[in-house]
Amino acid sequence: MQNPESQWFGTRKVTAKEKTGRVIDVFDSVADSYDLMNDLMSAGVHRLWKDQMIRQIRPRPGLSYLDVAGGTGDIAFRIRRKAGPARITLCDLNAEMLRVGRDRAVNHGWIDDFEWVVGNAEALPMDSESVDVYTISFGLRNVTHIDDALREAWRVLKPGGRFFCLEFSRVDEPFLAKIYDAYSFRIIPRIGQVVAKDRDSYQYLVESIRKFPPQKALEKRLYQAGFDRVKITNLSFGIAAIHEAWKL
Repeated sequence: MQNPESQWFGTRKVTAKEKTGRVIDVFDSVADSYDLMNDLMSAGVHRLWKDQMIRQIRPRPGLSYLDVAGGTGDIAFRIRRKAGPARITLCDLNAEMLRVGRDRAVNHGWIDDFEWVVGNAEALPMDSESVDVYTISFGLRNVTHIDDALREAWRVLKPGGRFFCLEFSRVDEPFLAKIYDAYSFRIIPRIGQVVAKDRDSYQYLVESIRKFPPQKALEKRLYQAGFDRVKITNLSFGIAAIHEAWKL
């Protein structure tokens, strides 16, 4: 079955339309505290994971970059610092997340360095074969139809273009997995309640990680979407992983 995640919002069974609407509501709620919560939940380790993905991308000037679910700008800003002048587009389903990202860009002195687009990863408002590098960081698991989004990524990439997905994944070592699950389900929603005043959204975010396909399953779906040379880089024992692929 394609897009099995479309039936689930966390552990609750929903229609695809309901899931998309609920995801929008979650990120409307957490937008202003999103970056702080990332630091608190991961003790800042998410920054190291993102830096690792940038090292694998090796940004350089003159290329076009599309950061999907780019929200508050963490990946796009890293690309800008490394690449210098380049065409960088942030596309996000949630206008509130983009608002926070634009404010952050202005604070960095970047006024016209990025294009900000409200759009769905499943139907990108971009021309075919118009992008050199496609990135999505901690966003794919929130997409209602993941296989549709992967095909859209392949569509907008130029021949020779590269796909990078940084996402929470699966810890294989049983003891570490047990510790990670205990922390995720017991602590993260409490942090969300105290900091973001929103326990339910962070309960969903924890549950959504468990519904996301593990490393090898996502690798298979990338090949099915048309990609080649898929490479998996596990981070922190598989708590997160980078999936890299090529459009050849």
